[in-house]
Amino acid sequence: MDIVITYVDGNDPFWKKDYEAYTNVPVMEKRFRDWGTLKYLLRGIEVNMPFIRNVYLVVSHPSQVPSWADQENLKIVLHKDIIPAEYLPTFNSTTIEMFLHRIEGLDEEYIYFNDDIFPVKECSPQDFFRDGKIVVGFSNHFLASGMYKKHCRRSDHMARKALGMKPGLCFVRAQHICLPLLRSQCQEISTILDGEIKATLSRVRNDSNVNQNLMLDYIYYKGMAVSERIQSKHFSLAVTGMDTLTAFLESPSRKLCCINDVKIPESKYLLMRESLLAAFEKRFPSRSRFEK
Repeated sequence: MDIVITYVDGNDPFWKKDYEAYTNVPVMEKRFRDWGTLKYLLRGIEVNMPFIRNVYLVVSHPSQVPSWADQENLKIVLHKDIIPAEYLPTFNSTTIEMFLHRIEGLDEEYIYFNDDIFPVKECSPQDFFRDGKIVVGFSNHFLASGMYKKHCRRSDHMARKALGMKPGLCFVRAQHICLPLLRSQCQEISTILDGEIKATLSRVRNDSNVNQNLMLDYIYYKGMAVSERIQSKHFSLAVTGMDTLTAFLESPSRKLCCINDVKIPESKYLLMRESLLAAFEKRFPSRSRFEK
């Protein structure tokens, strides 16, 4: 199986120029700030997921690729390689997610990682796939408050439509962690709903988007998913102290963790970043094959 990681370095001046030119708004620091943790995600994959075949890093420009990356082992995919030109440039992760399955050479079984999710304990292939089915936790929801849940509800309705099902009173949503996917199924629903999916695409997020749950829900409703939560822990830097996070990384109680950025003053961000990088360096001190 393979891993696909979507990555943005908000400090890249070429990327910033495009963002400001096409959106007419300042760069959102919280969403695009680079914490410098990508190399530790890759080290975690090498140490705790040795069964992974290829790792693909999806970026907008060559300037987004970190200088330390070994591009023979870390496979770089540019947006233009998978996304039609009429939708570029894009700064919307939901748009990018609609085309990840188009990566050339991608395995049938692949896991989609955001760059704020880390494997911190030993994982097994069965944590993500069993007997040709994906393994991830699904939960039912009635209310769609906020943009993300609106995306999930629309994704659910469209997945049902692709299968000839009527919209339900509630919608399912996958847990917030890395997501196992089946390439053939992603291709299938993308073909069935080609026009409808393209009508939801936008350069920046809006309420009308769908997200990767479209593919997950399609797989779920086809009976090709085991609804079992992947062992994980979620941290928001808005409420989690660095002592708590450092202690977790030193002795993890879950296999994976998600560390969400928040809007904090630059001085506090710099202090937290230094502490977080030190904790990751202690957890994963050895350079991976993805680094020069």
